[in-house]
Amino acid sequence: MTSDTLDERTLLDRVAGGDRSAFEQLYTVYYPRLFRFLLRYTGSLGHVEELVNDVMLVVWNRASDFRGGSKVSTWILGIAYRKGLKSLERDRRRPHHEDIDEVSLISTEGPEQDLSRRQLRDRVIAALSRLPPEQRAVLELTYYHGCSYPEIAEILGCPHNTVKTRMFHARRKLRDILPELERSAERRGGLDR
Repeated sequence: MTSDTLDERTLLDRVAGGDRSAFEQLYTVYYPRLFRFLLRYTGSLGHVEELVNDVMLVVWNRASDFRGGSKVSTWILGIAYRKGLKSLERDRRRPHHEDIDEVSLISTEGPEQDLSRRQLRDRVIAALSRLPPEQRAVLELTYYHGCSYPEIAEILGCPHNTVKTRMFHARRKLRDILPELERSAERRGGLDR
């Protein structure tokens, strides 16, 4: 167990005992991570703040339910996944990805490289938004949060092999979607190139 994992477990144990200071520390640690995950997963900037608060309210109310069978981060991201999924179910309209660039707009590269990077980012975001929520979650948790397949299986509440299958299908769909988005941009006369 790493010292970060141990510290998070200690904080969660203190939260279970009603320690508001420990909760504030845990909130501070998890807010950026939850914000990024839920924004990418739901694609709704307008709802992310509320979702993060809903997740942390569950953590506050249910901290004593954590039994230590996983990392604290796995438990909290599992709560976030379920809250995000419920949000998507309530809001069936196609997600609109607002500005979810976590990279600073200040760049040390030239304007052409910066523009190319932004266009690629926008295409990847558009491609991810076309994936089913379960496949998008697997990609987000793997590539943006560094979770292992067993951790993702626990977060999503599904078997390990289901995670592998969702990853396989997500990659295959992205392989088809990304070139399509590139061709679409070229047909528009390179407007976003």
